[in-house]
Amino acid sequence: MGITSAIVLFAVIWFMTFFIVLPIRVKTQGDVGEIVPGTHAGAPHVHHLKKKAWITTGLAVVAWLVIAGITLSGWISLEDIDGFGRMTPRGQ
Repeated sequence: MGITSAIVLFAVIWFMTFFIVLPIRVKTQGDVGEIVPGTHAGAPHVHHLKKKAWITTGLAVVAWLVIAGITLSGWISLEDIDGFGRMTPRGQ
């Protein structure tokens, strides 16, 4: 795994984790009862974005270490997930 693919893998894991963490503990304006004129009642009142970004980063680092470790160790290779035999290198 090259440096670019490692960064891309981390970015994908980070954003997937962020979208999972984002709706946790959101208090909407409708829940609180303080709806700002011109906004939807489902708009967040308290969102804790900074805290969620730090939690996401921690979870993404752990997930990235596991996935990168499995990939680099060769425990699961491309041949293991190639059910139809279409991903073999061109020279073979």
